[in-house]
Amino acid sequence: MKAIKGNQAAKKTAPAKAPAPVVEDKKNVLQVTVRPGVSEARQLADLATDGIATNAMTARSFLGLSQPLLSITEMVASLKDHGRRVNDNDLAAPEQMLMAQSIALNAIFAEMARRSALNLGEHLDASERYMRLALKAQGQCRATVETLAAIKNPPVVFAKQANITSGPQQVNNGGHAFSDALTPVRAHGATAIEQSKLLEGVKHGGAVLDAGTTGTAARGHQVLEAVGAVNGSKEPGRKG
Repeated sequence: MKAIKGNQAAKKTAPAKAPAPVVEDKKNVLQVTVRPGVSEARQLADLATDGIATNAMTARSFLGLSQPLLSITEMVASLKDHGRRVNDNDLAAPEQMLMAQSIALNAIFAEMARRSALNLGEHLDASERYMRLALKAQGQCRATVETLAAIKNPPVVFAKQANITSGPQQVNNGGHAFSDALTPVRAHGATAIEQSKLLEGVKHGGAVLDAGTTGTAARGHQVLEAVGAVNGSKEPGRKG
């Protein structure tokens, strides 16, 4: 039996292992349905300019720590559904969101106020900072509740009528009709209204006033005497 040295031994070649399949993380890929006649680049640009894709990515980046399995494609679809409901005047989702935010802000206010009270005795600076955060949360909570109330009961605005046009227009306010040219409005079949003449045909004391005639001068003081000769010449202490 012939001995075979280790370096001369026939080595069996092990079969090469197939590379592991690359599993694509679909939750990080935005899937877009191709529209006929529109390129994929244009559709992505439309999503970006509409603010749907960018806001979905922003929300997902902040929610990624608590919700790591969120899909960007499903986030975009969810935002589209919310936008359609708002377009149909269905504000149930925004109202619920505002109510939930007001409750969360109130919880932040209570926690910051509690921490401020705990540090009030020994750490006045920390207590003041916590109280500022508490009051900011309280102010945001109040603003959120006011916004919710404005959505539920919109304010009524009373505005006067404004008529601004480029051409002639008839405005009826209070039952009186006037045109832009300030011409009198005549009813159908009515005769023309002649312009009245001032002081024409008006009787005063049985006589007709006539601005063209000259009146008779009334009798008055015709002779005037000098003031000095009447009052000042005979007074003592003055020179004549």
